[in-house]
Amino acid sequence: MRTILVTGSAGFIGYHLCRRLLDDGWRVIGLDCVSPYYDPALKEARLKILNGIDDFTEARISLQDRDAVMALMAEHAPQRIIHLAAQPGVRYSLEVPQAYVDANVTGFLTILEAARAFPVDHLVFASTSSAYGLDEAMPLSPHRGGNHPISLYAATKKANEAMAHSYAHLFGIPLTGLRFFTVYGPWARPDMALYKFTSAILEGRPIDIYNNGEMLRDFTYVDDIVEGIVRIAERPARGNPDWNGAEPDPATSRAPYRIHNIGNSEPVKLLRYVDAVEAACGVKAIRNYMPLQPGDVLATWADVEDLVEETGFRPKTSVEDGVKAFVDWYRDFYGV
Repeated sequence: MRTILVTGSAGFIGYHLCRRLLDDGWRVIGLDCVSPYYDPALKEARLKILNGIDDFTEARISLQDRDAVMALMAEHAPQRIIHLAAQPGVRYSLEVPQAYVDANVTGFLTILEAARAFPVDHLVFASTSSAYGLDEAMPLSPHRGGNHPISLYAATKKANEAMAHSYAHLFGIPLTGLRFFTVYGPWARPDMALYKFTSAILEGRPIDIYNNGEMLRDFTYVDDIVEGIVRIAERPARGNPDWNGAEPDPATSRAPYRIHNIGNSEPVKLLRYVDAVEAACGVKAIRNYMPLQPGDVLATWADVEDLVEETGFRPKTSVEDGVKAFVDWYRDFYGV
């Protein structure tokens, strides 16, 4: 039986990924410190389900505890790592910047060192569409953009990509970074827009709609994100023999390093998203229109042709279907 280490296993995407990997026959080591960034009860509920599945092992460890991570690697010898653990949230990074450096930079260094000390066939790590920042050439392509992030959260993820390239170059570790585009779905975090919209609408509270709803987002359903991760993980990064240092492609390298987008490749206006939540809830929202917030970008739209070429997979879940699945989960989980 193959063994895989998933960091951030108690998180939104990590929970879904662990369930998929367990279904696929992997032995999963789930590392998570269960931070109190949002209500730990939701993380504990996810872990309760995972711990009830054979071949899942919980490791409640902080990535800043390098010795504990190394001991875990020595004990379980995973063949592969998928690194999702991070301090998320654009706006929170304006308030507590040190948390992002500790979790996202120092924590990722621990994982890189673990893969160096205990070689794996592939290390896949989560990046973000926020890395594109001020880029306006749509659709957003990793071959062209990602050098002007406008939040510290995005900057730490961009730093992860640079750190990964250096380890791929120096030590030959196959490393693939995945820029996720506005992930949503059942078990989502309470700080995410869909969760906030749903709880407010069902409770009769107003919802804040930033930039008067004039924002475009490439909303991507969590099952599509997981499918992309699983397929990419089976294709270890390899060097690009045509890479040219005089005209460097930022998404590839001579080293075994790649950057991919995973997104629905269908930018949706925020107001359509709100409409979908209203329809799924069966209640009209009380709308409070707000200006654009610091760190927010106006539009995201993923170029996923590399993902399609590499894996044959193209995300396709519609906003209406995905939002309904979340609202159904929310009603069931909270007994609404």
